[in-house]
Amino acid sequence: MARYIDGFVVPLPTKNVAAYRRMARKAGKIWREHGALEYRECVGDDVRIKGVVSFPRLARAKKGETVVFAWIVYKSRAHRDRVNAKIMKDPRIASMCKPEDMPFDMKRMAFGGFRVLVEA
Repeated sequence: MARYIDGFVVPLPTKNVAAYRRMARKAGKIWREHGALEYRECVGDDVRIKGVVSFPRLARAKKGETVVFAWIVYKSRAHRDRVNAKIMKDPRIASMCKPEDMPFDMKRMAFGGFRVLVEA
């Protein structure tokens, strides 16, 4: 069965990694509670590779920033839409998404939904 993925790339000030981790742990529990199959948040480690566009460059990371690469797995796009409808109504998510409390600039986050092309 082909899955559906929401993917994110976020430039994150390195000084805010711990705060981001706390927020991501809470969000992950909520997404899973509402039906997401997987929730992953990864912080850049080996991201400056020569010969390709690096994640920091792609995300326009500034000095003192790293990059978060994250994804959420769903059964299908319809399943994603149902889960996200519940997420948008969840007061725990609303309380975490106040721009002044975010450990990163939400306007610089890249987000999109993806159909799985290969599942091995």
